[in-house]
Amino acid sequence: MENQSVPGQLDLLSLSGYQEPAKPAAVPEPHANPTPDTDLDPAPTAVVAPLQSEHSDSPSTLLIIDTETTGLDPTEDVCLEVGAILFDVPSRQVLAQQSFLLPVKSNAAESINRIPAHATTLPQPWRPALVYFQSLLDAADVLVAHNAAFDSQWFGHGHLPEVTKPWLCSMDDMRWPEEKQLRPRPSVRDLALAYEIPVWAAHRALTDCIYLAEVFRRCEDLEQRLAQGLEPRHLFKAIVSYDQRHLARDAGFRWNDPVAGAWTRRLSDREAASLSFAVERLEQGLPMAS
Repeated sequence: MENQSVPGQLDLLSLSGYQEPAKPAAVPEPHANPTPDTDLDPAPTAVVAPLQSEHSDSPSTLLIIDTETTGLDPTEDVCLEVGAILFDVPSRQVLAQQSFLLPVKSNAAESINRIPAHATTLPQPWRPALVYFQSLLDAADVLVAHNAAFDSQWFGHGHLPEVTKPWLCSMDDMRWPEEKQLRPRPSVRDLALAYEIPVWAAHRALTDCIYLAEVFRRCEDLEQRLAQGLEPRHLFKAIVSYDQRHLARDAGFRWNDPVAGAWTRRLSDREAASLSFAVERLEQGLPMAS
């Protein structure tokens, strides 16, 4: 029951000089908006914009692919291993990865890839793996391989699905910083070492994909290099004398391949214009080296 004062009752608290404390001033709610002329203006909240590439034509999601095969000719040989890494360019993160064997009866390239044919027939879920691999293909903007001309030719043959998305070659199409002192067409292991990535194995599909993914993680201007690598390319012939042949060789041109008796390389028009020697753009149907 609440206490009530009685008339004439001695107020001992008043005699002692006690005073009821004043009520504290009202504190504004945390999200209240103070008036502009107050000193209590909160600091403006920074708005973080989503990470966007300056190169709008650069792909956002890559599927890094490598294959191991029983030989070099897709009309006679088959793919026996696939490695793949789904890579997000803006965040430089690996999103998913996969490696699986495909059953083969023999492997003439065992001395290179060290995959015995009997290992490919051991129990493992390679059919479900192909279904998951298709989902990785569907999630990617661009497929990347180190020597894409080789890896791309196995798709649409045997167990591998046909693909229609663009391919980018990290060996032929992408240009790496001059300070890395790489050859014009570096091996994936030389590329990894140039970016201080330990090399622990070779010629297994997922291992080579990991090397590329680690290079991409360390490449600060990756968006620019991807965009330039996807520029349309044509076959150019170097117009150099015999004494000038070193100019073509140092620029990554190859003798007798694919055109007999010529130094050639696939370049974008921008790259061709930046060379220190003259080049000629070739058309289709030229004689190929035997």
